[in-house]
Amino acid sequence: MIDYCDNLSKATVRVSRPELLTMVRLIRLLDRLSRHSAYRECVYASVPEVASFDPGHDAVMMCYDFHLTAEGPRLIEVNTNAGGGLLAYLAHQPVQSSPLEINSKLKNRLLAMFSSEMQQFSGGKKSKPNRIVIIDETPEQQYLYGEMQAFASLLTSSGIPTEIAEPHQLKADADGITLNGAVIDMIYNRHCDFYLESENLAGVRSAYLNHSVCLTPNPHMYGLLADKRRLVLWSDPELISQMSLSATDQKLLTACVPPSFLLADLSGDEVWRARKSWVFKPVTRFGSRGVLLGAKISRSRFNKLLPEETLVQQLALPSLTEVPEYGSMKTDLRLYAYRGRVLGVTARLYQGQVTNLRTPGGGFAPIKTTL
Repeated sequence: MIDYCDNLSKATVRVSRPELLTMVRLIRLLDRLSRHSAYRECVYASVPEVASFDPGHDAVMMCYDFHLTAEGPRLIEVNTNAGGGLLAYLAHQPVQSSPLEINSKLKNRLLAMFSSEMQQFSGGKKSKPNRIVIIDETPEQQYLYGEMQAFASLLTSSGIPTEIAEPHQLKADADGITLNGAVIDMIYNRHCDFYLESENLAGVRSAYLNHSVCLTPNPHMYGLLADKRRLVLWSDPELISQMSLSATDQKLLTACVPPSFLLADLSGDEVWRARKSWVFKPVTRFGSRGVLLGAKISRSRFNKLLPEETLVQQLALPSLTEVPEYGSMKTDLRLYAYRGRVLGVTARLYQGQVTNLRTPGGGFAPIKTTL
């Protein structure tokens, strides 16, 4: 299990109330947009078939990552299997040392999220899951395995037996899923095969498509909101104008989403010449893996980028936070949400090219709202 204290920063990040409200407004807008028929029709045309299947429910523990710039918040990416939510809570509760010691208000909010998923999935026939399994690839080797253990303990102690497993440990097919003979009616999905394309998730995919298990997060919500290619859509005024959004909503998207493109749709030579203004992200990978700042990329590395799988996003530099004894640290803001409701907000402090939880003095930090 990870040492939680090593992932918490002693610094406090200040965010103005208008900045925070802007981020919340954008999250609510994207949630509404994801339910718009014209938007879904546009997305379904460009995602794998599994992502156009609507299971009738949403996705637990989503998050939206922002950089704060002089011009206001800029959305960097969206995640559907966001880890660190309990660490973010601990950053605001320094007297506690374990996410198992969360207060009743947060506990009830988390349990309500899982219960809501099951109620939507079952059409109101079930008020909460009977049994949950948390899945990931080699979970014991994952950096946030301790947090998975904390979720399992929280859910189990609340009357929902929960275990952690690898996909190959499940008996899964279109008729349903069992683990060690026990029927599983919900999967809390921490796996990063977002579209269930790998062979070891074939059984889970069959159960999901047959509506035999509540899979949350799932390919549908990933395709609608977290696939990095959605940033291309959100920053395209022509496409957005077709979604029947108000002028205020369109202005919010333009202000908060940096111009984003697939490399395949641009002139490689022109992108190279202006590379310092861009950041390059592989659309098929998660978090900061494979992210390259244009100012740091070599020509040989640039030439190896796969045009159809590389997002080119206008660089929005992170703000800086002074951390006593450690100096300036880059800062991003992470807002956790369920549907259009924000569950919490935290900052992540780091040094280096991209966000990490390994910078001494960095990690999750509390937010203080200013006027």
